[in-house]
Amino acid sequence: MTQATLSPTSRTSATFKNLQCKECGAEYEPKATHVCEFCFGPLEVAYDYNELRRQVTRETIKSGPNSIWRYRAFLPVTSENPIDVGTGMTPLVKSNRLARRLGLKNLYIKNDAVNMPTLSFKDRVVSVALTRARELGFSTVSCASTGNLANSTAAIAAHAGLDCCVFIPADLEAGKVLGTLIYNPTVMAVEGNYDQVNRLCCEVANTHGWGFVNINLRPYYSEGSKTLGFEVAEQLGWELPDHIVAPLASGSLYTKIYKGFQEFIKVGLVDEKAVRFSGAQAQGCSPIAQAYQDGRDFITPVKPSTIAKSIAIGNPADGVYALEIAHKTGGSIESVTDAEIIDGMKLLAETEGIFTETAGGTTIAVLKKLVEAGKIDPEEKTVVFITGNGLKTQEAVQGYIGEPFTIEAKLDSFERALERSRTLGRLEWQQVLV
Repeated sequence: MTQATLSPTSRTSATFKNLQCKECGAEYEPKATHVCEFCFGPLEVAYDYNELRRQVTRETIKSGPNSIWRYRAFLPVTSENPIDVGTGMTPLVKSNRLARRLGLKNLYIKNDAVNMPTLSFKDRVVSVALTRARELGFSTVSCASTGNLANSTAAIAAHAGLDCCVFIPADLEAGKVLGTLIYNPTVMAVEGNYDQVNRLCCEVANTHGWGFVNINLRPYYSEGSKTLGFEVAEQLGWELPDHIVAPLASGSLYTKIYKGFQEFIKVGLVDEKAVRFSGAQAQGCSPIAQAYQDGRDFITPVKPSTIAKSIAIGNPADGVYALEIAHKTGGSIESVTDAEIIDGMKLLAETEGIFTETAGGTTIAVLKKLVEAGKIDPEEKTVVFITGNGLKTQEAVQGYIGEPFTIEAKLDSFERALERSRTLGRLEWQQVLV
């Protein structure tokens, strides 16, 4: 194994060891760095699993806070007082109506549409990244974002008293822009897509020395996604599911859920089990799905063109690793049209009462597609990950849902409108049956 700028004093806790290149294995001190200087591979946090096995039990986890920090030993921080804003421990909902509609018997929805404080899974990764940023001495934090990450970074930075400047594409949904500005960060709306924003942020990180959660702090930031896997295992009674379906943007969330399951197996918290991993992309930005369908082991970047802006990353950093996981677990990676995404949002809302954003609509539409293609066994314990709230992307469904009946404050006006609503309802069901 190649050694790179690693000293014996670099161990920051009994469980969190160092950074390690995913490609060549070179080890680095746990600083603000994310790319291997030898092979340019991505860096990832390494842990002492023997020490974790000695320290952590189901009981110690259950006695922890009702947030992601109940899994602090599995996260790359040294602080006894991490930034805890109640993030995590979101509901794992046993689906009944959606499951029946799709012909499934054992479907669960992991609902991060209600995550705190900004209603997306990004609150998990930012809580970890900003805790580590504070430990490393950063006073200004930043990010390149398609919306949700900007919301989370601005909110949690405000809570922690850190200066914040975030970068977003200029064409983001209004709800996501307002959901960032309310926390009073500096917001840079860049004329370009996410990949162009990200390239600019790499230059800013190098010149200003800020802590960018998804650039120089990326190895720590990405570890926060493992907590989705940890929570699912705990909420299923310390068991792993048979199949998961998750959205794919950079591919990081997908790969870290896998890592979380593997870590729980390594330390003996759950029994070893094969879990199939399936991924969801929008056709208008589906570089990972295209590579999967073509049988390629490399990603060809694309220019995004989809309503699912939160997962519109044309050059996904962890795309090849997502491909590997899909193949080795017997899963699948599919894409769906914008029309199918809208239908997915509506389907989840009308069956389970969960209003998800376009990324969640993508995931539900792919779930439906996988079921129809016979790629999900109806008996499988399947978990679908909903990662953001529909209140942030209301524009996506405007014009595709009903409108209120305007009536006079009179009983007969109400009765006429009620009959019209019943007639329209019957017509809709006839169309469904056809």
